[in-house]
Amino acid sequence: MNNDIKEVLYSKEQIAEVTKKLGKQITKDFEGKNPLVVCVLKGAVMFTTDIIREIDTYLELDFMDVSSYAGAESTGKVKITQDIKSDVSGRPVIFMEDIIDTGRTLQRLVELFKHRNAKSVKICTLLDKPERRVEGVKPDYVGFEVPNEFVVGYGLDFAGRYRNLGYVGILKPEVYEG
Repeated sequence: MNNDIKEVLYSKEQIAEVTKKLGKQITKDFEGKNPLVVCVLKGAVMFTTDIIREIDTYLELDFMDVSSYAGAESTGKVKITQDIKSDVSGRPVIFMEDIIDTGRTLQRLVELFKHRNAKSVKICTLLDKPERRVEGVKPDYVGFEVPNEFVVGYGLDFAGRYRNLGYVGILKPEVYEG
């Protein structure tokens, strides 16, 4: 598995540092507001569990499964395969995402939650890839900005693999082009 990685971009230690930093900022911004944290499955699970342990204020957690990729390419269509169970009306919401690439998924989710009368909608992402953005989504909290490369690890996958890597790395092109 590690042999499929061209280069490690962010180590376990670097990721731990950024989750602590983001957790402190979210704590400051949401103190006493009891936000609903929505983990976008499956990729954001590791990031979400690590970061919420760094948030020192009351919060609630829910999960949403959204699909927009087929293999290595975005389909351009966003499909909700599992919705949250919580009522968001009048609540501040924080989406936890592994990576923002085209921005289509988060654009649709932000619109949906505004329609559901969320008090506010913020986006926290481990990785931001603005070079590929086609929607006007701007995350409020960003761990790292990544180059336009195919990245895996720490929740991010290719064909269901590599999520369990403890770091974020660039996948060798021959793995996903072959």
